[in-house]
Formats: sequence, C-alpha cells, structure tokens
Amino acid sequence: MTIDTKIRHVTKPGANIFLELGFSAEVAKRLYAASQKQINDTRLLKEQLMTELSTWIEQHHLKQAEAAEILMVSRPRVSDVVNKKTTKFTIDTLVEMLSRIGKPVTLAVG
Repeated sequence: MTIDTKIRHVTKPGANIFLELGFSAEVAKRLYAASQKQINDTRLLKEQLMTELSTWIEQHHLKQAEAAEILMVSRPRVSDVVNKKTTKFTIDTLVEMLSRIGKPVTLAVG
C-alpha cells in the first residue's frame, strides 16, 4: 500500500482559506473576519499574561535561569515569555505558570 503525499494545492499566506474551501464570497469574508478577530483576541490575552510574568520576574530581580526554576520550565521558555512570543504558548500554559508564582488568573466574561 502506498500513501499519497503529493501536494496539490498550497494556500498563499494571507489568503482567505474559506474562499478556497468553497464558501460563497460573502460567507467567506464573514468567516475570515471572525477568525482574525479570534486570533487577535487570543494574542492580546497571551500578551497580557506574559506581561504579568515578565513584570514579576523584573520585580524580583530574577535572572531567566532562576525564573525558569521557579516556573518549572526551561530558560529558553522564560526568554520566549519575556520576548512575548505568543505563538509558542497556550493560554493554559501561561495560566499554569502564573499559578506557580501565586498569581491565580480570574476569568471575567463580558
């Protein structure tokens, strides 16, 4: 048995994937806008959580290696937090890290 691994189509960066999936132009535009809003909202939330962690590290005058030990992550992970590399983290991971330093996260809706 052979597995087909040929790439037949590649969506260009920034293209509306919903159009390429066959949605009407109107629906694709609406779905794309909604997905971009969700992506941006998630990025902003991650940045806020990372700012809290970075501020804590700075306030306690910790080196990244020291912070990594307390947060129970690697030093490069601390660097990624400090440099706001949001794509490298889930919200859950950031919430866990904040919990480890005694900063529980509260969710408010609305």
